[in-house]
Amino acid sequence: MSTGQMFALQRRERLMEELRRHGAVRVKNLAVVLGVSELTVRRDIAALAESNLLTKVHGGATLPTRLGPAPHGPPAVRSRFTIGMVVPSLDFYWPSVVMGARSAAAACGAQVQLRGSSYDPSEDRRQITRLIEAQQVQGLLLAPSLDGDGVDDMIDWIGNLPVPTILVERQGPGWTPVSRQLEWVRSDHSVGVEMAVRHLYEHGHRRLGLVLSKGSPTSDYLAYGWELACAALGLPDDMVVRESVRLDVPGHREIIGSLLRRCRQAKITALVVHSDPDAMAIAQYCLEQGVSIPGDLALVSYDDEVAHVAEPALTAVRPPKHYVGRVAVELMVARLTEGKRRPAQRVLVTPELVIRGSSIREPAR
Repeated sequence: MSTGQMFALQRRERLMEELRRHGAVRVKNLAVVLGVSELTVRRDIAALAESNLLTKVHGGATLPTRLGPAPHGPPAVRSRFTIGMVVPSLDFYWPSVVMGARSAAAACGAQVQLRGSSYDPSEDRRQITRLIEAQQVQGLLLAPSLDGDGVDDMIDWIGNLPVPTILVERQGPGWTPVSRQLEWVRSDHSVGVEMAVRHLYEHGHRRLGLVLSKGSPTSDYLAYGWELACAALGLPDDMVVRESVRLDVPGHREIIGSLLRRCRQAKITALVVHSDPDAMAIAQYCLEQGVSIPGDLALVSYDDEVAHVAEPALTAVRPPKHYVGRVAVELMVARLTEGKRRPAQRVLVTPELVIRGSSIREPAR
């Protein structure tokens, strides 16, 4: 066996270890873990998929889904349940959630029927109704839009659907006879932002700011966690900006310029920014203006979808997206198995902080 073949086998064994540990893996993350190019990872995934050791999905792989008999293996396991899943996006953030759901479904002997929606309540209802009318799903995992005046009506409508429902990365507002029985699984974003604040505090920052992406359902959780963390550490919490500053937002440069002037006036030395595209736009503007990161301004992003490709690479809070998908399916299978005697459950899953170069100053040489 050549040296190249031996390295390939070792690399693929490590790839399978990561897959068994997490249930789903992404090409870009594996490339970092394995220290190879994304093209090499894709080739490894293709080779392992040909041997029925994993299932290729867009951007990565999951544990094998046995929908038919393997060429040289035991008969396929017939799916016990079919679970409908409606998510607002099929690109940013949600693919990891979907991959986690599918890997858990494969392990539980279930199937997931995926539907893409949008951040529009009427489109949410249309996609949910289509799944119900097809009479092929026994349960639903939903991530509906819960903004605006019609939230209570939407929650009541969901709570009265003819099949069990679990909210994913969403939480029903307030208390109603329907909402008290509604189950949900979501990332604990309040704890995530507290991780970021405490990390910056430990590295000497005492004046911090928070930039929230306008219109995101995550923003309220982040704002709440921000207030708790600042209060616990005795830090001022008044520097909160609710503006989207991504590169595709008209006037983003003017907004960032105004933000940095406020930082200078208030002696802010670090920002927590939701989400990655917004943090990357701020980092790019700072680079153009000669503002050193992290020397003059430390940055922590929230989401960790593309934070690693920034210059410098961004420290980021990573919500446990694939675990949220996995836990949602496991809860649904338990609900379908045990029926109404199972108490309603609400699950918070803790994010992790991935430390990179945007938040820690290099020691003086």
